[in-house]
Amino acid sequence: MSEKFTTARMSIGGEHFEILVSPQAAQDYRSGRSVELSQVLVIEEIFADANKGMKASEEKLNAAFKTTDILKIADHILKKGELQLTTEQRRQMVEEKRRQIVNFISRNCVDPRSGLPHPVTRIEQAMEQIRLVIDPFKDAEEQARNVIDDLRPILPLKMEQIRVAIKIPAEYAAKAYGSIKALGSIKQEEWQADGSIVAVIEIPAGVQISLMEKLGKVTQGNAQVKILR
Repeated sequence: MSEKFTTARMSIGGEHFEILVSPQAAQDYRSGRSVELSQVLVIEEIFADANKGMKASEEKLNAAFKTTDILKIADHILKKGELQLTTEQRRQMVEEKRRQIVNFISRNCVDPRSGLPHPVTRIEQAMEQIRLVIDPFKDAEEQARNVIDDLRPILPLKMEQIRVAIKIPAEYAAKAYGSIKALGSIKQEEWQADGSIVAVIEIPAGVQISLMEKLGKVTQGNAQVKILR
């Protein structure tokens, strides 16, 4: 089996059915994300044994699924069946989920003693200390939220959103606006007669430093920023 694809499978009435799928696209589809089935299937075919290239007969498909429509059957197998992963595929998915979990904690949590985010390496070390078992199929944000309480005894964490007032001179306003939107939720904005912009945005507390750095770079240090909390 190629590392680029795997099988999703299920058994009905003693008969076995398989489809060849892209692992990440298949997981996104199973999770309800907006993914076209054509992006998931490696080949539009239902197999009795994909490794041997044995196709399932129309008679057996009709008996099991009450249809021979490949896309309808593939949808059913993806949502109700079992997604198979090679060892390497599972390792890669676990590592990707680990990065997503660490990134979520780094962006959304701060050390309540300093008000600053913990370094990524410290979060990774804490996760190792509690021997976090990562589910490659479970949403990273959900896993991150669940693990925060487990981390707190060894890594003080506080989830916090903060409000920041920003004023950007006219010559940088249009370019900086995209950076603002990318990092937070704009709660108020007002374009001034001279072309400058005044805005209040809400951001995860852990993004505060990134916001300052981005605005400083885009405006050459000419942005005015005030933390409102």
